[in-house]
Amino acid sequence: VDDLDKFKTVYRRIRNYAKRQFRDEGVLIEQRIMNFNHLEVQVVGDRGGASIVHFGTRNCSVQSLGHQKRIEVAPGFVPGEIDYAFDAAKLLEDITEYSLRMAREVQYDNLGTWEWIVGPTGQPFLMEVNTRVQVENGVSAIISRIKGRGEVNLIAEQIRMGLGEPMGYTQRDIQLEGVGIEYRLIAEQPENRFAPWVGAIRSFSWPEKSWLKMHTQVPLDREYEIPTEYDPNLALGIVWGQDLKQAKERGLEVLNAIVLEGENRK
Repeated sequence: VDDLDKFKTVYRRIRNYAKRQFRDEGVLIEQRIMNFNHLEVQVVGDRGGASIVHFGTRNCSVQSLGHQKRIEVAPGFVPGEIDYAFDAAKLLEDITEYSLRMAREVQYDNLGTWEWIVGPTGQPFLMEVNTRVQVENGVSAIISRIKGRGEVNLIAEQIRMGLGEPMGYTQRDIQLEGVGIEYRLIAEQPENRFAPWVGAIRSFSWPEKSWLKMHTQVPLDREYEIPTEYDPNLALGIVWGQDLKQAKERGLEVLNAIVLEGENRK
């Protein structure tokens, strides 16, 4: 509702609808947040919530018209390289602490993503909690280290926690290093409201880099028919840089070097 004069009419209509459909005319009224950032906190807890830690934040604000994520960046804000209209470092600390408090309160068990909407003045609003690993877990993993060793495998951590294994580390053992950017390569038509693109891929390749991870189901040695039964994700390209500037430069280098050729089957 963007006009208070219409509020009574809309409110009455929604209450009637809710009563007919759900036998409950209660209505939840929320403020609409404009020009927001979509941030997430990656939380991991072991069986029974005895140990709960986080693997930092990520920013998922670059989305399609249907609010489908297209680019993710970890950490969620980079105060040292970008000027914000609020204290971005404190905001990241706050939403991380809020997420961990909630996880501890319910003795959260396994991987979980606390999703936040951050308004233009830096005010955070909890949107939802996804009680599972998400597509963008890799961009958090690429900046995470446990006891100084390599990149974390968050999918493996979800399986370990699900099997009831002890975590084996604490928050002090986790280090967050550098900046990660995840690019979703998707078969769709941006000029047509991001409608799915149907066809075949005949050639797909990318440069091998130590700072790049590419995940794809597309075979590299034969033609691939893009399926219509699923979301048209083709690949995830995840780059790491010492800072945001280097990560962006490396991302552009990879995107410009990718070879993706095929045939439209409209």
